[in-house]
Amino acid sequence: MSFKYPLATSSWDQDEQDALQRVIASDRFSMGEEVAIFEKQFAAHFGSKYSVMVNSGSSANLLMVAALFYSQNSDLNLKAGDEVIVPAVSWSTTYFPLQQYGLKLKFVDIDAETLNYDLDALADAVSDKTRALMVVNLLGNPNDFDHLNKIVSGREIVMIEDNCESMGASFGGKQAGTFGVMGSYSSFFSHHISTMEGGLVVTDDEELYHIMLSLRAHGWTRNLPKENTLTGTKSDDPFEESFKFVLPGYNLRPLEMSGALGQAQLRKLPKLINGRRDNAARFQEKMRDHPIFSIQKETGHSSWFGFSLVVRESANISRKQAIAALTDAGFECRPIVTGNFAKNDVLKYFDYEVHGELKNADYIDQNGLFIGNHHYPILDAFDVLAEVTI
Repeated sequence: MSFKYPLATSSWDQDEQDALQRVIASDRFSMGEEVAIFEKQFAAHFGSKYSVMVNSGSSANLLMVAALFYSQNSDLNLKAGDEVIVPAVSWSTTYFPLQQYGLKLKFVDIDAETLNYDLDALADAVSDKTRALMVVNLLGNPNDFDHLNKIVSGREIVMIEDNCESMGASFGGKQAGTFGVMGSYSSFFSHHISTMEGGLVVTDDEELYHIMLSLRAHGWTRNLPKENTLTGTKSDDPFEESFKFVLPGYNLRPLEMSGALGQAQLRKLPKLINGRRDNAARFQEKMRDHPIFSIQKETGHSSWFGFSLVVRESANISRKQAIAALTDAGFECRPIVTGNFAKNDVLKYFDYEVHGELKNADYIDQNGLFIGNHHYPILDAFDVLAEVTI
């Protein structure tokens, strides 16, 4: 089915075509210099020391979690059975790496307006057993990091960020994804920039950076700098370092095409984000007091991945009716990420607990949806949206 107002569209032009042709002409397709250049540019753009590119945002989350298990820093190192707090609404691969490394997940409710952590519920959930906090910035909206930092202050809690939906968001002038010891980003087709498939992790911690370089590619030493925190000083003999394995790693490497595309897309990112924010200003104006739908409350400076629409209880209609009306008006709709993830059958494989009630996550699960945003003007869409009736 073709939608007048789809969830996602391409932001490529001749720059991306040229980037692809540059890689084809080089005849080097596996991870190489194009990826390395993009990583340096990405880290600089977001104000981080280091950046590691991988083949997806999901892999970025996996790499981020795995790195904490091999850190020699006792303030960062995690072990199986440690408690990690997670929001009840996010994408599946926020949670899966935590389960796969044997962590115990504690689900906490979200705020009905921001769709990020319910900060009171989070403060109540933190205990002496809590070793990590997974912060998810949902649909482009950053968390209130001033409040989060107060909650974890003085505690031995590692904060990491899943910022896959919120590239370009900021809070207090600082980029989302850079508040924790590591932060993940996605460059999948429907996200703020697109490298076909792709993801990145940023960090200021050199040890974690070197661990991720090794874990990304088989756990070998080949991609480590000569002086590194894992092995000390590497041999100058490339043959000797070809197949030397120091960590139980993966193959999460991106393609050279993705690195080249990332360079072209990153140059456009400020304009792409500004276009989304211009649309958001009109969306907020038109939908702030809508009788059927409530909208996401912006925290800090959102990068507006999409526009959430939550059916008001007072509207006395079902989400199914709302989706039918929106579809008839030309809008492609999706659930708000996974809804309440704690309802999924996959949790039978998890070590987890639910802290208190998840009433807001439950309500979003039954009554929430989102529509797409784009880097170009879609102002007419909000005139149509505001007139949707059921």
